[in-house]
Amino acid sequence: MSMSSPATPTATFARRSSRGVLLGFSGWRLAALGAAGLLFLPFALSNELLLGVAAACPLVAAAFVRVAGLPATDWTPIMSVWVVRRLRGQTRYRAAVQRPRPAGTLALPGDAASLRMVVDTETGTCMVHDPYRRTLAATLRVTHPAYVLLAPDEKSRRVSMWGRAIASLQQGASCAGLQVLEQTLPDTGSAITDYYLEHGAKIGGWAQEQYERLLQTASTTSSTHRTTLTLSLDLSGASGQVKAHGGGLTGAVAVLRDEMRAMEYSLRAAELEIAGCWLGEAELAGMVRAAFDPAVGGAAPQGGPAGNLEHAGPLGMDEMWDRIHHDSGWSRVLWISEWPRTEAPAHFLHRLVFARGVRKTLCLSVRPKNNDEALRAIRKEQTDIEADQRQKRRIGQLQTEAERREWRDVQARESALVSGHADVDFTGWVVVTAATETQLEIATKQIDRAASHAGCETRVLFGCQAQGFIAAALPVGRFTR
Repeated sequence: MSMSSPATPTATFARRSSRGVLLGFSGWRLAALGAAGLLFLPFALSNELLLGVAAACPLVAAAFVRVAGLPATDWTPIMSVWVVRRLRGQTRYRAAVQRPRPAGTLALPGDAASLRMVVDTETGTCMVHDPYRRTLAATLRVTHPAYVLLAPDEKSRRVSMWGRAIASLQQGASCAGLQVLEQTLPDTGSAITDYYLEHGAKIGGWAQEQYERLLQTASTTSSTHRTTLTLSLDLSGASGQVKAHGGGLTGAVAVLRDEMRAMEYSLRAAELEIAGCWLGEAELAGMVRAAFDPAVGGAAPQGGPAGNLEHAGPLGMDEMWDRIHHDSGWSRVLWISEWPRTEAPAHFLHRLVFARGVRKTLCLSVRPKNNDEALRAIRKEQTDIEADQRQKRRIGQLQTEAERREWRDVQARESALVSGHADVDFTGWVVVTAATETQLEIATKQIDRAASHAGCETRVLFGCQAQGFIAAALPVGRFTR
């Protein structure tokens, strides 16, 4: 009897939709083409065709010429918002050190200044409350073994259990999302070197020489990896449960506490080890402070003023079009715009996670959708695709392979939902941080190469770097699209 080895778990991602309002054109492209037609018409009626062409050409070119992967017309809303924010001084932040902040608020720039902290007296967990988006979030640190070193059957089992943990988020309407942060902090490798100097046998010979050479190589490229999960509660969707627990923030804290216990059970089933307990104020403040001020290192302060969330934000931050300067570092937020288009192993992000010598944060935001909502969205997509295809057939335009693949992806999603699987929205971000602008450019190119090897495509988050940094670098449960 022959035994076959278990298959390696793989992941399949749908292609990001590129459909527009009509015939693949977005609303801004259609507006530009319509304006070009209106400009050309008066000149055509007066037999001034050359002048009409000259007047309409810039608008037509803006509709078809691509800039950084997007048609020039689609940059109109982004540029407009950026210019308004720039004129109103919203891209420059300075901490008002002589003016006290309202008690319980986080010292963060921009619209994140409204975030408040709530400490659960029962567990000591520091929860982040967003009064405008109506969410309440708590953060947990987890550890895990090296996935690529596991046996094939162990890989399959862990991937399956993690999938069940993700699927459990969509039960009910109380979960706003799960934020997964994988932080890479370059270090000197002194810990492993000091351990060897203290406990090494040092018997001499070829083995010791090779081992010490390996230690020397590892010390120059070693990094510390930290993984956190931030569970966010949707206060609007869980309003009934909140009222049943007493209402207000007290009831919301009780509901989130129940969700935290359920999440712990799912993580243990997936054999993810919980490092301690849910983060308190000192640990959360340490992570926020280290994100804005890389010079302090990665250690989270355990007490004193530095462990206070009210003072953990930046002293100053300047937002540029494609990067931000905060305290002792420069950062750039990259959006993972395309995932692998072919079947990929479950560890396809390995090259990106373990890119050497780069301080970065990989953020995956997972937003669950209930089955009814997901089915409605899928049927709307099917209707839109069919209507778009009818319009193209009417004018004699052929269907492309990308459009056929998009239709197959939508059909596969519907089949999975009908079979009982959950549907979630995934968004990926990479925050690259360096000490200088020059180092930031070098690190960004290195991350772009690593993402390309992982089968992903990254784009700079132009015009909203500060908002992206808050959402992707801080464990506060902020979600953005």
